[in-house]
Amino acid sequence: MPHSSLYFDKELSWLAFNERVLQEADDKSVPIVERIKFLGIYSANLDEFFRVRVANIRRQVLVDTAKGKVNSHRGTLLSNINSKVNSLTTKFKDIADNIFDELNQYHIHVIFNNGQEDSFTNQLSAHQRQWLKQYFDNRIIRHITPIIINSTTRLADCIDDNGIYFLTALKDDKKIQFSLVEIPCEEEQRFIILPNRGSKKEKYIVLLDDIVKYFIDDIFEDFFDYQHIDAFSIKLTRDADYNLTDELDKSLLDKMSKGLKQRLKADVVRLVYDKNMPDYMIKFLQKSLKIKALDNLEAGVKYRNFKDFTQFPNLGRKNLEKPTFTALDSQQFIAHSSVFAAISEQDILLYYPYYKFRHFTEFIRQAAYDPNVLDIKINIYRVAKGSRIINSLIEAVKNGKKVTVVVELRARFDEQANINWATLMKDAGIHVEFGIDTLKIHSKLCLITRLEHDKKVHYAHIGTGNFHENNARVYTDFALFTKHKEICQEVNQVFSFISHSYQRFRFNHLIVSPLTSRRRLYQLIDNETANAEQQIKAEITLKVNNLVDKGLINKLYNASQAGVKVKLIVRGMCSLIPGVKGQSENIKAISIVDQFLEHPRVMVFENNKNKQVFISSGDWMERNIDHRVEVACPIYDENIKKRIIHTLDLHFEDTTKARVINQTQNNRYVARGNGKKLRSQLAIFEYLSQEEQNVKELIFSKS
Repeated sequence: MPHSSLYFDKELSWLAFNERVLQEADDKSVPIVERIKFLGIYSANLDEFFRVRVANIRRQVLVDTAKGKVNSHRGTLLSNINSKVNSLTTKFKDIADNIFDELNQYHIHVIFNNGQEDSFTNQLSAHQRQWLKQYFDNRIIRHITPIIINSTTRLADCIDDNGIYFLTALKDDKKIQFSLVEIPCEEEQRFIILPNRGSKKEKYIVLLDDIVKYFIDDIFEDFFDYQHIDAFSIKLTRDADYNLTDELDKSLLDKMSKGLKQRLKADVVRLVYDKNMPDYMIKFLQKSLKIKALDNLEAGVKYRNFKDFTQFPNLGRKNLEKPTFTALDSQQFIAHSSVFAAISEQDILLYYPYYKFRHFTEFIRQAAYDPNVLDIKINIYRVAKGSRIINSLIEAVKNGKKVTVVVELRARFDEQANINWATLMKDAGIHVEFGIDTLKIHSKLCLITRLEHDKKVHYAHIGTGNFHENNARVYTDFALFTKHKEICQEVNQVFSFISHSYQRFRFNHLIVSPLTSRRRLYQLIDNETANAEQQIKAEITLKVNNLVDKGLINKLYNASQAGVKVKLIVRGMCSLIPGVKGQSENIKAISIVDQFLEHPRVMVFENNKNKQVFISSGDWMERNIDHRVEVACPIYDENIKKRIIHTLDLHFEDTTKARVINQTQNNRYVARGNGKKLRSQLAIFEYLSQEEQNVKELIFSKS
């Protein structure tokens, strides 16, 4: 079999994932405001895809071209990516048009400015037009200062990735004056709610950019002579990578700050423009931005930065948004006066957002003033604005605790926030470390040392997701709290490795990247393969965000060929091709996209009827296995094992939101057949609710 047929290109697989997001926007069973938000999620995802993955391929293509390589795989891949994106853009526009047409049925009307002034005017009442004029004069225009483009203007330096812009052309018979108008989204809301037309039932919304375009003459007419003005939206996407120099006299903090400034002027990867933009304006942009490759140009939908639609307001009934539920309290925590007493009795597993993240913030808050707590260590990759966790850590220092925080400055697109947090914590007296120059610290660890009966005792948190209060309401993630002596000692060793990477460490319980992950994962797969060859029941169940590491994929292919039953849940990229006779016929894979973002990494190995279960911070990608600090933790508590395995089983029973990952990655939904309709995220919440009720009754019966 040709090498290329062993793996699906990860970038095309990622686009298949984003198409699943678009399917949610097209799903009429999803509340309509949520469908609009899925359009925003799709758009935000695509922006990051171009800034990171396409930018990387583009650099590689340029290298190939410089070396004289023609018709390279990377060049073909880039062409295939652009073709797929163009196809998805057409689908996106059709879905968006349908959604906003349907929205009218719910008495919510978004009035779009399609460029024809009469059409926009006719959709507004006289009172609304007057109100908009006052709003523009009093609230908007003061924030707009156009960039008048001349021969010395470096246009690319004037455009920010996250901004919304109009390229304008002031035209008369003799000349054209180009300018750039930035929409003031930082100062004003993107969605402006208009006054009613008499009926309180009907609600009207106008976009900020459409208001600016409607009154565009008011910006220029007193200063320029022109007969006509063209204004069309544009969006620039830059290469998000940057060069961190190896200057020995600069700290990582300084180098990161310099790198972020480099990103602001990085190469243009994609220019997306209103498809109605005339050719003369497109050619002007090409020349001004020095865009030579047509692949870097994309005629898109009219509204740039559609990612803002994740904040689209619901002016109708509550059922137009996703149903809300009250996150669960852990009865094991509730039954005790302190988190430490609870963890001392048994290991505790939380599953966000089904459970309250408050239990973790309490873990830190209580540690901050507990007189028996001596030391707190934690990894920070991403945290929320106004993080209660960091506030508690600062209070802990005031209470005389030793606090060590490992801050990953290279958390993509959170670099500046993490620099700010690091500075704040340093100033507060926290010992801040930036880890290892060559490795991202992606583990989700917290270790608290407490003095009990004159002995130091460790309490550890090992999770699959970041310590981020807001993400914990949207991302599904496991969090294990344990007092297990050996595991806690090894967590402490991970912190020591981060501080002293040149020292040698031995891990018998945790699987730690980049030290032991590849060897241990190979061993676990090989064990199942050997069992299958001896006719012993052998199964592997894996849930990850991404599965693209070829070494691990090859091991799974070998296991399949030996008869191991492999079941995969892969949210995003999947380079493994399931169901190929003689290669992967014993491998089945699904992907679930629903209300919550599936984020846990879980591994289950049959191990000759003595199941081994792990939760992990790392995906099955080369970067996570070999180039990051990641931690996978074994689950020893049998009740927790059963709970994790049952949630995985519910995913495989999903007949509503599960898609089959097949040889074409065409996102076919799992067939319902004659079985009942099951939505796994809802079923998991119901299952965990019942489990907590059972625990509550058991605790009550003992009291």
